[in-house]
Amino acid sequence: MSKKIKETKVAYFCMEYGLDENLPIYAGGLGILAGDVLKAAKENEYPLIGIGLLWRQGYTNQIIGDDDRPVDTYPRNDHIYDLAEDTGKEITVSIKNKEVICKIYKLDCYDNSELYLLDTNHPDNDGEAKWITGQLYGWFSEERIAQEIVLGIGGIKAMRELDLDIDVYHFNEGHAALAATELIKEKRAKGATFEEALEDVREEVVFTTHTPVPQGNEEHSLKTLEYMGAFNGLTIDQMVRIGGAPFNMTVAGLRLSSVANGVAQLHGETANKMWEDVDDRAPIKAITNGVHLNTWVDQRMIDAYKDKGDLWSTHQEIKSELIDFVADKTGTELDEDKLLIGFARRAAPYKRADLIFSDLEKIRPYFEKGEIQIIFSGKAHPLDDTGKELVEILVEMTKEFPDSVVFLEDYDMEIGRMLTRGVDVWLNNPRRPKEASGTSGMKAAMNGILNVSILDGWWPEACEHGVNGWQFGDAFESEDVEEQDKHDLEALYEVLLEEVLPTYYDKKDKWKKMMRESIASTLERFNAKVMIENYYQMMYSKKVRKNADRKY
Repeated sequence: MSKKIKETKVAYFCMEYGLDENLPIYAGGLGILAGDVLKAAKENEYPLIGIGLLWRQGYTNQIIGDDDRPVDTYPRNDHIYDLAEDTGKEITVSIKNKEVICKIYKLDCYDNSELYLLDTNHPDNDGEAKWITGQLYGWFSEERIAQEIVLGIGGIKAMRELDLDIDVYHFNEGHAALAATELIKEKRAKGATFEEALEDVREEVVFTTHTPVPQGNEEHSLKTLEYMGAFNGLTIDQMVRIGGAPFNMTVAGLRLSSVANGVAQLHGETANKMWEDVDDRAPIKAITNGVHLNTWVDQRMIDAYKDKGDLWSTHQEIKSELIDFVADKTGTELDEDKLLIGFARRAAPYKRADLIFSDLEKIRPYFEKGEIQIIFSGKAHPLDDTGKELVEILVEMTKEFPDSVVFLEDYDMEIGRMLTRGVDVWLNNPRRPKEASGTSGMKAAMNGILNVSILDGWWPEACEHGVNGWQFGDAFESEDVEEQDKHDLEALYEVLLEEVLPTYYDKKDKWKKMMRESIASTLERFNAKVMIENYYQMMYSKKVRKNADRKY
């Protein structure tokens, strides 16, 4: 990479950042990725800064109630103000024809590059405005639009107030798309026409799209956007030109950027198919996500791997720590010598957390004997009743098999770190091709944990069946959900019962060899250093942005 490209100054916009469990301004994978980007930028001396919101209540704290149903709570996390530095600067944004004051905080206490957080909890704001930056992904359309005005329009204004020199604006997901309206507004104030401003802004903006599930791509009515003040000086026709009607935030991100990316090679293909009918959009490249090694990989495993030491005994030591962690949280004593599976991710139906229990009569003996143990964790969106029902099913299974099935409530970075370091197998079974990337599997693999996964997300790039983990499902896809679930369940049972279990219990030398292959095939290839290098070479480069081939 040339020195000139590496010196490109980037502002990275994201609604959430997962830097540490003690900084609860993240919900899930989107924020964890953003946190890893900031850490990799700092570690590798890239001039990238983050722009986000200071969530006073953060995402839901989700515990299991007496009726086994998830219950959402929203404590105030005022300790965030002790972690962040008050820059003494503030800006205003117009929301519903009222000026809302946003204080600007700076945060870089987790060995991350600078992160600027906007906060509407200001004494001169009215009660409604104060809580715009209250709940991450909380409430409904108007509140979400208000948050996106603060992130996007406010984020650009904050950079100007801080006198930050920026070459590229990277929108991580569609939440930040309104930032481009402020960039257009700036250029028009200097005499450019809308078309000229739009063309110039596109050369400065790049975009990352994530979930290929339609519900994960926000849409807002133009009437509501106009009422909230999100047009920011644009006409309704210009807004339709950007995001369509209704206004789709992902479509806007694609039309307002020069280059876009999906987050795995397969996801790049899926995203291009999903958005193929969107005209005048950026080309979607594939840049596979990576994970920050120092955050997610146990140093003891790295040392044992590099020193050609005993991976198994090191893993067993870490597994024992996980078992103690589980016992402290739940009272359940798992068996260190029995196979332990981990499954932790957002409780969304397409991820099929309960797939393994679909034929209880077949799988029951393995749980009753303890030959298979499994730890689940995950949160459902507070408004997702189907996701909450899925969690209820998992909790019911902990009662059906109290000695071998565990559910850890209030999933967070600590639980994610413990599981991806301490289980024996990482299970992943989304309905293909709905998994964008799945970085938890990368973390597990780098810790010597063997993936057992559908060929979705990142796994098709890494899987060597029976060598560094296992695949199941043979990339099968069907629009008939029942057909796909039946096919994948049979494939899961076949691999799990006929290959994984015999290897774990009867071919321990092969298992140990596979652990080493798991680390060898992922440690360097899927780390955040590689990801951010690819960002700079494939998206941030001025030449790449200027010569991008738009899709008409």
